[in-house]
Amino acid sequence: MLFCEINPVFYEISRKKEICKRHIKNFFDKSHIAKTHQEELLPNVLYSYSCNLIKTGPGIDIELQQNKAVNINLAGNKINKLLIRPNEVFSFWLTVGKPSKGNGYKAGRTLRNGVLVPGVGGGLCNLANTIHLLVLHSPLKVVEFHSHSDALAPDNGKRVPFSAGTSVNYNNLDYRFLNDTNTNFQLCTWCDDNKLYGELRCEKPLPWRYEIVEEGHHFHQEGEKFYRISKIYKMTYKISDNSLIEKQLVLDNHSKVMFDYSLIPKDLIR
Repeated sequence: MLFCEINPVFYEISRKKEICKRHIKNFFDKSHIAKTHQEELLPNVLYSYSCNLIKTGPGIDIELQQNKAVNINLAGNKINKLLIRPNEVFSFWLTVGKPSKGNGYKAGRTLRNGVLVPGVGGGLCNLANTIHLLVLHSPLKVVEFHSHSDALAPDNGKRVPFSAGTSVNYNNLDYRFLNDTNTNFQLCTWCDDNKLYGELRCEKPLPWRYEIVEEGHHFHQEGEKFYRISKIYKMTYKISDNSLIEKQLVLDNHSKVMFDYSLIPKDLIR
């Protein structure tokens, strides 16, 4: 058993220690962090994505879902229309800031030591995951990524690879990407009518397009627990002739199922 798993007090001590380490690391970090917002939108939409803010279903706490929507709206407004210039790095937490009660954040659903519990700022992993999905459909380089289970709830309709699974935790687990191209990008995130919207824009058309594909998706029982198993790839195509340039493995998925096992589709159990 890890020190942070002994009890909640030790968990909080471990969390504070990691936050301190991150502040020290940020102080000495020479990265150029993206900080400029521009009201004028860059002309080319490279990729867009939207998802429901509030999930419903068996075992889902609707109050925590509503609080999650508040949290995502607050954080999304901090990120919306941010420019990421060449050689700049996007940092989730250096852009959003501390998700505290004083800053208007509420108790949403969080993962602590592999268990779903209420926590202030809960639900921001959904926002980080939307950003990650946008970035995967681009030439931008992910430089910090942390994963958690993408089987927190049953799939609602058609399975969307990487619709969940990105973990952020203030100010310990960050999500960062680097613009190592020679063009400007713009990240747009906003909420409307109980949906989260995300767009990644750039100042000029690119010669490539990107797809995320999942292979071998199924559920597997290991002992008394079930896991989602799959491999997720980023496919890069040349637009001029639609030729495949690269097939890159971005996640070898082995996610513990966090919802009622009776809701796992029987035809997907191997």
